[in-house]
Amino acid sequence: MILVTGGTGLVGSHLLFKLLETNAKVKAIYRREHKLELVKKVFSYYTEDVASLYQKIEWIKADITDVPSLEIAFKDVDYVYHCAAFVSFEPDKYHQLRNLNIKGTANVVNLCISNGVKKLCYVSSIATIGHHQNPEQLITEDTHWNQEEDNSVYAITKYGAETEVWRGTQEGVDAVILNPGIIIGPGFWNGGGSSSLLKKVYKGMPYYTKGVTGYVDVDDVVKAMILLMESDIKNERFIVISENLSFKEFQQQTALALNVKPALKEASAFILAVGWRLDWLNQVLTGKRRRLSRHMVKSAKSITQYDASKLKDALNFKFKPMSISLKENAQLFLSDLEKNPY
Repeated sequence: MILVTGGTGLVGSHLLFKLLETNAKVKAIYRREHKLELVKKVFSYYTEDVASLYQKIEWIKADITDVPSLEIAFKDVDYVYHCAAFVSFEPDKYHQLRNLNIKGTANVVNLCISNGVKKLCYVSSIATIGHHQNPEQLITEDTHWNQEEDNSVYAITKYGAETEVWRGTQEGVDAVILNPGIIIGPGFWNGGGSSSLLKKVYKGMPYYTKGVTGYVDVDDVVKAMILLMESDIKNERFIVISENLSFKEFQQQTALALNVKPALKEASAFILAVGWRLDWLNQVLTGKRRRLSRHMVKSAKSITQYDASKLKDALNFKFKPMSISLKENAQLFLSDLEKNPY
């Protein structure tokens, strides 16, 4: 029996579909009833037989921060895909991030140990991997993550979650950790995560930045997860990115796929500095969630280029080019837009 945490999220929902295609017996955790409809929506992109496939999932209402509910979910489980996480770069969300990402992962690891789970797959992030002073130097799994640097609250808590997984490997649980870049996939256009990027480009983004980071299609993330879990590989981490693109390149390719105008102006350091401070002030005055934090600005300006050779070599893995990924996702977005204008 396989357990998937975060089953109603972008990665979790796509993972469920791929696992069910192989007739695997699957349990999945959910917290909110209405999120289950998003899973059905994702399934609908790939099959007309949504209902019968969806009904094969044993849904468990649980919270990774609530051990009693989690204990029920772990009954008779052999393999665990831990996809649940809270993504935010807002400094005031630090304690919530710690609770969900670190404490929640510790609970998952502890139950893997006590239930004799054979293997755990944890979806982390490239945010937990260090950077080089030289932007031309590729970042690998061995690049040191400096805890003394000005890291984002998200990176700090995901790094702490990884530490919990490594602890589990010392206590008898085989594990693999994936460090994906920005994940592009359909079905969550209105969320606050990476899937909403297509909607933002469609609605018009006035500025671009020259920062560089790694991108990957959600199908590749899921494929890597399953292959690593089915392999003999254990207690290793893998960068999962298809390509390194500048934010300008990403916006231009996405705008082209959506048939809209790309951003034409570069956001200067001054504009970005003023922007995050005004956003902070807006949060103080109105209580609205942050849309642009200092660490987001730092990331937007940083040139970070990642090397996924370890995964490619270990699994003979071939990534979907981002140009194809963006075209496919743009078609799905525009199709959804015709049915339900945002």
